[in-house]
Amino acid sequence: MTTTIAHRLGMGMFSVAVLFGVAGNLACQRDLARAARGDASPTPEVRRVKTAPVTRTQVEHVVTALGTLAPLEQATLRVKVPGRLQSIPVDLGTTVRPGQLVAQIEPDDYRLRVQQAAAALAQARARLGLPAEGSSDRVDPEQTGLVRQARAVLEQAQVERDRFQALLDQGIISRSQFDAADAAYKVALSRYQDALEEINNRLGILAQRRSELAIAQQQLDDTAVLAPFGGVVQERFGNIGEFLAAGSPVATILKLNPLRLRVEIPEREAYQIKPEQKVRVTVEGSDKAYTGIVKRLSPALLEQNRILIIEAEVSHDGSLKPGSFARAEIVTNDRETAVTVSPRAIVTFAGIDKVLTIRDGKALERPVTLGRRTAEWVEIVKGVQVGDEVILDPGNLQTGHPVVIAD
Repeated sequence: MTTTIAHRLGMGMFSVAVLFGVAGNLACQRDLARAARGDASPTPEVRRVKTAPVTRTQVEHVVTALGTLAPLEQATLRVKVPGRLQSIPVDLGTTVRPGQLVAQIEPDDYRLRVQQAAAALAQARARLGLPAEGSSDRVDPEQTGLVRQARAVLEQAQVERDRFQALLDQGIISRSQFDAADAAYKVALSRYQDALEEINNRLGILAQRRSELAIAQQQLDDTAVLAPFGGVVQERFGNIGEFLAAGSPVATILKLNPLRLRVEIPEREAYQIKPEQKVRVTVEGSDKAYTGIVKRLSPALLEQNRILIIEAEVSHDGSLKPGSFARAEIVTNDRETAVTVSPRAIVTFAGIDKVLTIRDGKALERPVTLGRRTAEWVEIVKGVQVGDEVILDPGNLQTGHPVVIAD
């Protein structure tokens, strides 16, 4: 029985071998037939391509830094005088012009104070013989009624004293009579001096009343809170009818164009930065580049981390926001040159950058190391040389694919 089983297994293995042999012969026969007919692997179709030369381009040397955008000006407006808030015609996001009304304190009480101070000024002017209203407070004390009266009495007393002096010298009158005339003269002189001092005192009071009127008028003007510069309201405080103490905030205004860019420059690059250099600024979420100018440099490096603080002013179309994180490229030299190609020639696959050139009518992939990049060119640090022709928009071209340059 064992012999029979072994015999059957041997016959089965022989049958399998025969089958494989037959299949192999058939495959060989198909290959020979295809070869006889000339059916080889299909040749790739020749691709028509456009090329551009690798060139040397004048480029810019830039210092890259990170910073934050801030308003050029920022002010929290506060009331200067206490009072009830009558109106506040601005709110969050309101655009204001320089001098525009931001808040109004009820002015009636302050208007009455102006009238009171004006009446006191008119009274002080009248005591000096001036019209009740007028802008000039200049007075000649000798021309005032009080001084003229005192001077007339003094002159009369002096005449009497001189006459009594002559009579005394002639022995006509006694010494006591002369002394009485001399005393009357001294009293008149004292009254004249008192009159001059009184006029000067009235002039001082007039100046005080003039100052009180100016203060009252200033307080009346201060009931209106005005925008010191054009900008946008960031925050509004207070409500209509609320009593506000002096110094209470009513609104915060930001000047948004241009914006202030503050960045930190490492010491190794700090000495390349100078005022009026051009700055390119980009922010997260936007591919647009904005242009600015370096305006202010710190006079010293920070000892803690050896960095230089600089500020640039960045103009924009209203799309930039204060507080944004920004990337700045400060152009320190715009006369450098670099080997460049068109961005259309760059192919990136699996993290490897390459360009394709043509050799013997076929495409040839060449790995490259890239440097700076703009919308018009890409810097090639290593991989190709000036004068090489690279294929534009190569798509899925690979090394060995036949190509022909399109006219």
